Amino acid sequence: MSTLARLAATIESRKGADPDTSWTARLFARGPEKCAEKFGEEAVEAVIEAVRGDRARLASEAADVLFHLLVMCAARDVSLADIEAELDRRDGTSGLAEKAARPGA
Repeated sequence: MSTLARLAATIESRKGADPDTSWTARLFARGPEKCAEKFGEEAVEAVIEAVRGDRARLASEAADVLFHLLVMCAARDVSLADIEAELDRRDGTSGLAEKAARPGA
């Protein structure tokens, strides 16, 4: 099992857990909107580190982004498997072609 798969399973196991014992459970208890807000904060921090060029700090912030992305998605019942299926669907398709094929593009 990959690191991301283990992380996603741990996140899923925190749904309904006591918010006093788990940061993830606390985020879930605050609702999907709070999960999305936290993801946005972490994404901005990663962008800042990418601009600064500090590899170690960027890796740390990127890990936070991945964690909070999975929490945000889990809060809306979108699993890592759902995300992987979408990536598999896009595999082998040019990013330009994929974007052009989206509704409203």
